[in-house]
Amino acid sequence: MRQLLNTLYVQTQGSYLHLDTDNIRVDVERQRKAMIPLHHVEGIVVFGNVLLSPYLIHRLARDHKPVTWLTEFGRFMARTETPVSGNVLLRTAQHAAACDPDRTLAVARFVAAGKLQNQKTTLMRAAREVQDSDPDLLRQAARDINAQIGVLPLTGTVDEVRGVEGAAARTYWEVFPLMIRANRDFFWLTERTRRPARDPINSLLNFVYTILANDCASAAQSVGLDPQVGFLHALRPGRASLALDLMEELRPATADRAILTLINRQQLTPRDFQQHEGGAVTITEDARRTILAHLTERRKEEVTHPLTARKTPLGLIPHVQARLMAQHLRGDRSHYPPYLHR
Repeated sequence: MRQLLNTLYVQTQGSYLHLDTDNIRVDVERQRKAMIPLHHVEGIVVFGNVLLSPYLIHRLARDHKPVTWLTEFGRFMARTETPVSGNVLLRTAQHAAACDPDRTLAVARFVAAGKLQNQKTTLMRAAREVQDSDPDLLRQAARDINAQIGVLPLTGTVDEVRGVEGAAARTYWEVFPLMIRANRDFFWLTERTRRPARDPINSLLNFVYTILANDCASAAQSVGLDPQVGFLHALRPGRASLALDLMEELRPATADRAILTLINRQQLTPRDFQQHEGGAVTITEDARRTILAHLTERRKEEVTHPLTARKTPLGLIPHVQARLMAQHLRGDRSHYPPYLHR
């Protein structure tokens, strides 16, 4: 259970929330675990098997405080709408910002800067852990990406931001295999490909990025944002562009590190992949279960969010970022602050 940016997040399975005078009481197995003053909370987000009493739901609705239901693994299910919901105003502000080239450019710059900074941090961390001649190559790639970060404030269009991000991505993926310490001959990345994946690394990236994109789409919906309307990613029918924006800064810190950990600990090995006619490579069912179990544990890991300065489960970071994006679009923050992993 965490209270972040005035939103109460409840992840403990079997929790029961009910009204106790003007407080939200949280019970687990009939034992009181917390009492939170109702006036301190602007909304509640619950994961999986968490129950709310009808009286609490009614009181929250009367006070115009939304409740969001997600699955245990973070997939969006439903959200209450009160008679005076702020969703329409937030989405109007989001759409207006997406139609404003200057505001779109500003958000795109910060999203890209967050991604590049986290790529640099990932490379520098790996450089400290490898044991052979690779550290110098990783450090040089980190310096090259740092130079690209310095170019971002000079960009004049979103296309230019995408060009800078693309140049940094090429540098990052060129040295990505150097961060792998086990079965290097098998886990070797020649180029980043989407569908179909042509090698084991790309099959892993595609799988884990899909999960992360769903997490970010759920986070956007949970605060009332339209996950289809983004800033760095172009608008296309069927594309959750805002979810992809939110995912960018989280890719290196969450998805890429998870894949490297699984490979370097040899929890994933060559026998976990299948080569198909035509060159496509897929992940076995057992390996997918291994990956999902690892991601579930990583979601519980606590990190200190650089803006809130609070210990926060890694799985809640997309929700914090979505709320920060909403605050910026409403005009409560001068800019969107990306998540910077340490």
